[in-house]
Amino acid sequence: MIKSITLSIIAILIFLSAIGQVKNFSASGQQITKFDHAGNAVDAHDGMIAYFNGTYYLYGTSYDCGFEWNNKIAPFCGFKVYSSKDLASWKDEGFLFDAQNPVWQTRCDGKTYGCFRPHVVYNRKYGQYVLWINVYDNVIGYRVFTGKSPLGPFVEVAEPELATNNNMPAAGLNNGDHDLFVDDDGTAYLALTDWRAKGSIVIEQLKDDYLTGTGKITAVITDGQTEAPALFKRNGTYYVTYSDPNCGYCSGTGTSYKSASSVAGPWSPARKISDNSCGGQPSFVSTIKLREDTIFLYGSDLWNNAAKNEALANFYWAPLSFDPDGSIKPMECLKFFRVTNKNTARNEDSSKIFKAVCEIKGQDKKVQSFTADRTGKINRFNLTVLKSGYPDAGLIVDFYDIEGGQHLFLKSYQISTDAIGWSAKNVVLNPGIEIKKNRSYQFVLRTESTTGCFGYAKQVAGYDSNSAPGVRYSYIIE
Repeated sequence: MIKSITLSIIAILIFLSAIGQVKNFSASGQQITKFDHAGNAVDAHDGMIAYFNGTYYLYGTSYDCGFEWNNKIAPFCGFKVYSSKDLASWKDEGFLFDAQNPVWQTRCDGKTYGCFRPHVVYNRKYGQYVLWINVYDNVIGYRVFTGKSPLGPFVEVAEPELATNNNMPAAGLNNGDHDLFVDDDGTAYLALTDWRAKGSIVIEQLKDDYLTGTGKITAVITDGQTEAPALFKRNGTYYVTYSDPNCGYCSGTGTSYKSASSVAGPWSPARKISDNSCGGQPSFVSTIKLREDTIFLYGSDLWNNAAKNEALANFYWAPLSFDPDGSIKPMECLKFFRVTNKNTARNEDSSKIFKAVCEIKGQDKKVQSFTADRTGKINRFNLTVLKSGYPDAGLIVDFYDIEGGQHLFLKSYQISTDAIGWSAKNVVLNPGIEIKKNRSYQFVLRTESTTGCFGYAKQVAGYDSNSAPGVRYSYIIE
């Protein structure tokens, strides 16, 4: 019979999630990785957070299968969705649709520019959820889907028609990053990046089913060198935030915005609210209507130094703040916050937080010690690991008894490269090692691979002075 699941780190993480604490950075400002209920890194990037019927939904592009931009042999992983009741504790709800078939691999794998930026809105008139994604295999640059649930599955409908770049060659850099916005009267708009105009932000009104454009270009917001628009409305004023300048997969690009009393404009001069988007690139602003208030949740992608695969990219999320005249206040880059029903956010205490890193290669290894809290046999050992760069050999885990300064080898366990993803995930080992209460042990992560690297979830310093850097793991004693 299972007697105990050890490692208090897991319990602490679950507790912190339960009270709704949203964590962006460590106490010293280091980026951290968000993990889901199963202990796997959240793998949904360049998307958005939506709020439907009391539940938050995170939509994004997956990188776990090894997609790499401009790598012709890299597969497309698909689009994922996560659900949450508090913005802190996330459940992996799977993929929005099956993208592993030849059609979607042809459209989106590394031989193309890829497919990105899933955005979902609800169409009240038609009683369905509508998904738009950015693609580069057709003329218009988008494909559209409908679903009966925020989780999908989503089914593709006819290609949309838009006024912007509808006469350009197919599979070119025509239209890029976009956002969907539904106004108070149910009218929907698509804010998009016009690559033929060097990165101008354009807004087009959609038809009442939200599946295609009307041909009415209501505004050209910027003159170029921008991307990643987010369109929203507050107290009768419309806002568009955007990446300023545009820079794909770049860390630390600025966030600017313009405002207007009508979607058609005129739009105000640009104002910059962050020089570096809190270490990332702006992605979305979600309007979340709670019982007593409305928050405007800003998100940026903390890209991993322009890596071709962005499985190690992190997130920054926090509510925007406004001055009495309606202007957006400069961003403060909160380390931790809890959203309240008074539209405020504040830094919070935290400990035992982690960041996924890829540091095991060549002679580099990771050594982790622990003390057994009871006597028994470890028949289940959970380890959060990842890979990057196509290792040609597996990850080796060596177990030792180190009590009294000795280094007694117990067992070696090899994890194949196929069993490890590019995003940090739990891998379960069954070592069958006998341990004794209060005795010291050690496991070592190493590899004989000559290419790529392996990684793990590395503890970073929180506010707990007793927390020492280490590997995120747990085990079950029988």
